[in-house]
Amino acid sequence: MPTSRRGFAALLATGAVLGGGNATPFGRSIREFGARGAPGVIDTAAIQQGIDTLAARGGGRLVVPEGTFVSGALFLRPGVHLHLARGAVLKCTNDMAHFPPRRTRIEGHFEPSFTPALINAEGCHGLRISGEGVLDGSGRPVWDEFWRRRRAARDPHDFANTSLPRARLAFIANSRDVVIEDVTFRNSQFWNLHLYACEDVRVRRARFTVPDNYPQAPSSDGIDIDSCRRVLVEDCYFSVTDDCIAAKGSKGPHAREDKASPPVEQVHVRGCHFRRGHHAFACGSEATVVRDVLVEDCRVSGAMVLAQFKLRPDTPQLYERIVFRAITLDSDGGALIAAEPWTQYREALPPPLPQSCLRAVTLADLRGRFGSFGVLRPNPGQTRIEDIAFRDIDVELGDPALVADDVARLSFTRVRVNAKERTAPLPR
Repeated sequence: MPTSRRGFAALLATGAVLGGGNATPFGRSIREFGARGAPGVIDTAAIQQGIDTLAARGGGRLVVPEGTFVSGALFLRPGVHLHLARGAVLKCTNDMAHFPPRRTRIEGHFEPSFTPALINAEGCHGLRISGEGVLDGSGRPVWDEFWRRRRAARDPHDFANTSLPRARLAFIANSRDVVIEDVTFRNSQFWNLHLYACEDVRVRRARFTVPDNYPQAPSSDGIDIDSCRRVLVEDCYFSVTDDCIAAKGSKGPHAREDKASPPVEQVHVRGCHFRRGHHAFACGSEATVVRDVLVEDCRVSGAMVLAQFKLRPDTPQLYERIVFRAITLDSDGGALIAAEPWTQYREALPPPLPQSCLRAVTLADLRGRFGSFGVLRPNPGQTRIEDIAFRDIDVELGDPALVADDVARLSFTRVRVNAKERTAPLPR
């Protein structure tokens, strides 16, 4: 790697990897360009005019002031930053005519014609999206329609995630030195924040939420780190109904040859609260190569999997050097770890089948109460699982058993479960 893991951590600690911090606190209000923030008004054209005007003048900060402004797809330009003032809400319209389909990255490939995000940024090096305001996806009617169509399908596989036009809240691609801070992402129709092929990204003090009274907002991932390097997520809050943070890449038997999907590398997650979700940190569903991940000093209070590794039988995957440490647990449900076959939307293949590896995973300094220990189970004949370490753990678990099938070099060091020392997996 061009930058060592230790060197990357030092850069993050000083902030040097991300340059000069926030843009100037001053800027131009979207109201100056005709945005009204009035009932029944869709302000897409006015806001885009503000973006384009600032870009033509060399860049600057565009401010969404206090109030609710409804918009369709917006396209940031290099040098233009977005600031959402306290009390500001930039909200998706549910009229999808304002999200004209275009080529975009989604679910491990480029869809030739799919819904863009509310905020789109391509090649916007040095981008800043800041402020205590809100990006709101107006998701509830879209979620309802998704489930109506899914239930009507004869087979769930007949209705894919991309079958219904749904907008992500933000899609940032091919950009370096990106800072997103203090913003609330809520009610997203699809993924909240999708980062693709970006480097040197910091997401700080952001919130990602789905209403507590909605049981399952489909594909409501908090942050999707897709083919990115050097990403820091710190002091964020997650209360969603899918992956809180997911590492993504490509999929299928030729995924390793996909030059548009380089590995996810050097991801650091710290100081976050995972309140609701399927998984705190997941490798999948389209992940190919994920390496050098550190998740530390976090709290998990929801019934979710702390460390999820989705093992696709149709994709040659490599997950390595992944550490979870200093995690406080506080839930009656969930699992510490899950590595097992992932068959959702898999592609049936003839032999020879893709070969994968999960290795050098450590869970250390875990404290509190949780649901279960979890499972380590490979795709038979396809996946090697090796060098999995549990150390300095003291937890209360409803189910203390660990399913560990065909795992090489599985170690327990100073592990206490339900006040009893553990030196090996406890079978079911």
